[in-house]
Amino acid sequence: MRLRSRAVVEGLESLPRRALLKAVGVSDAELNRPFIAIANSYNNIVPGHYHLQQLGQAVAAGVREAGGTPFEFHTIGICDGIAMGTPGMKYSLPSREIVADSVEAMLEAHRFDAVVCVASCDKIVPGMLMAMARVDIPAIIVTGGPMLPGFREGQSLDVISAFEAVGAVKAGRMSTREAYEIEELACPGCGSCAGMFTANTMACLAEALGLSLPGTATAHAVDARKIRLAKRAGTQIVKLVKRGLTPRKILTRKAFENAVAVDMALGGSTNTVLHLPAIAREAGINLSLDVFDRISRRTPHICAIRPNGPHTMLDLDRAGGVPAVMKRLGKLICGSPLTVTGLRVRENLKHARILSDEIIRPLNRPYRREGGIAILYGSLAPKGAVVKYAGVSPKMFRHQGPARVFDSEEEAVAAIYARRIKPKDVVVIRYEGPKGGPGMREMLAPTSAIVGMGLSESVALVTDGRFSGGTRGACVGHVSPEAAEGGPIGVVQDGDEILIDIKRRRLDLLIDDRELKRRLKDFSPPRPKTRRGYLAYYARTVSSASEGAVRL
Repeated sequence: MRLRSRAVVEGLESLPRRALLKAVGVSDAELNRPFIAIANSYNNIVPGHYHLQQLGQAVAAGVREAGGTPFEFHTIGICDGIAMGTPGMKYSLPSREIVADSVEAMLEAHRFDAVVCVASCDKIVPGMLMAMARVDIPAIIVTGGPMLPGFREGQSLDVISAFEAVGAVKAGRMSTREAYEIEELACPGCGSCAGMFTANTMACLAEALGLSLPGTATAHAVDARKIRLAKRAGTQIVKLVKRGLTPRKILTRKAFENAVAVDMALGGSTNTVLHLPAIAREAGINLSLDVFDRISRRTPHICAIRPNGPHTMLDLDRAGGVPAVMKRLGKLICGSPLTVTGLRVRENLKHARILSDEIIRPLNRPYRREGGIAILYGSLAPKGAVVKYAGVSPKMFRHQGPARVFDSEEEAVAAIYARRIKPKDVVVIRYEGPKGGPGMREMLAPTSAIVGMGLSESVALVTDGRFSGGTRGACVGHVSPEAAEGGPIGVVQDGDEILIDIKRRRLDLLIDDRELKRRLKDFSPPRPKTRRGYLAYYARTVSSASEGAVRL
C-alpha cells in the first residue's frame, strides 16, 4: 500500500513542503518513514484530559520505536460536568461534530498515513471514532482512563455524589458541612469521572468495537499500565500501516452488535444510543434504535457499576475489564470481527480472565435478565425514546401520573427544589432536544435533584433532551420527534396523564386520539432560541435524536 504522505515529501515538486517540515526539525531519515498523526484532546481544565499530554508523548515514543515519524495536534475538549446546568451545556453534544471535523481536516490536509487518537470524555471519544471511520486510514484510539473513586466514611464517591448532595441539602437530608466534605473528596485526581458514565462507557465500547488495545478502557488514568498501553498503541499503529488494516475493515455490523451487547451487559450510558449510530453512519452502516432494543432483550445486565450499583470502574478493571465481560457473554459475542491487535475478537479473548463472579456475574445469575437500556415507543414518542433500564428501581418499571410541564431545564430544577413536584408526578422537560435546545443538554441537574430530594422511587422525568451517564431513576430521554420538530411532547399539558411501562416498552400520553390530533394540528413550535453562531448552524443541520443527532 502506497503511503499517503509520499504525496507530501517525494519528488522535486515536494521540495518546498520538505523545507517546511525541516523547519520543525524533521530529518531526512524521518521524511522517509510513515507519517503517524497523534490527535490529542489534552487541555488543563478538564480532569479527563489533564494527563493526556503524557500519553501523547508515550504514543510518540512507540511510533519512533517502530520506525514511524509522529506528529501531534490537538482538538477541543468540553467537560460535561463543568458545563452541566449552565447555558454552556448546549455546546457539549454539538462539539462532537467539531472534534470529528477537525481531526478529518488535519488528517486529510497533511496526508497522514495513520492516526492514534488520544482522548477522554463524553463527546470527544465518539467524535474521534467518527473521524477514524470517516477518513479510514489505519487508526487506534487510546482512551485516557477512569478517575479513581473518592472515599468518605467508607463509601465510594464520584462527581454524581456531588450533584446529588445539592438536592440532599435542599431537602434537609444533609448538612452543608457534609456536602462540602463530598465536594472536597469526590474527584481525587485526573481521569474520566469514576463510574459507568458516558466517558467510560464509550471507552469500553471503543475496546469492544476493536479500535482500542485490550485493557485500555479500564486501565486508570494514574496507572502506569496506561502509559505502557499508549506506547504499545504507537508501535502497533506502524504495524497496521504495513498491513493496511483500516477502521472500516474492523467496524462491521457484527462489531457494532458486539459493542451494543457489551453496553447492555455493563448498563452503560444512554448517550451510546446517540454515539454508536453516529459512528456506524460514518462506516456506512445503519444502526437503528431497534437494534439496541433487540440486543437488550437477549443480553443480561451482569455488571452493577455506579450509578447502577455499588461497584466502581476500579472494581471492573480488577475483575478483568472489557475482555472479561466479552468472554462472560460467550455466544452473545461474535468472534469473527478484526481488531487493532491484528487478531480477531475470538483470538483476543483466548487470553481474557474473569477474576470476579460478583463484579462480572455469570449469565445465569445476572442483576437483570435484560440489558441496561430500553427503547420505548408510544403516542408520546412515535419515533422512540430511551431509558436506562439498569438505573430504574423495580418500583418504577410501570409508572402513571400527571404531567408537570416545563419548557426548559432551569424551570424544572427550580420547581423541584421549591418542592412543587409531588410523588406520582411526571416531570416533562421540552424544547431541550437537538434542534430545540439547541444542542440537547444533559439533564443531570434535575435528575440529581429528584434523587437528592428523595423522590427517585415516586417521580418520573420525560424529556426530548438527554441524560448524563450518571443519571439514575425513571428518566426517559431522547423523546422523538422533539417538541421543536412538532412532536407530541410539545402538546402535553399540565395534568395530562402519562404512562411509562418499561417492560412493555411503552411511553404514552393518555388522552383521546382525536384530542391529540387536534392539539398537533393547532401546534406551531416557537422560533429557534438561538439565531447566531455555531448553535444556530447546528440547529439547522442536525437530525433527530432517533437517528443519532448527526449532521444532515
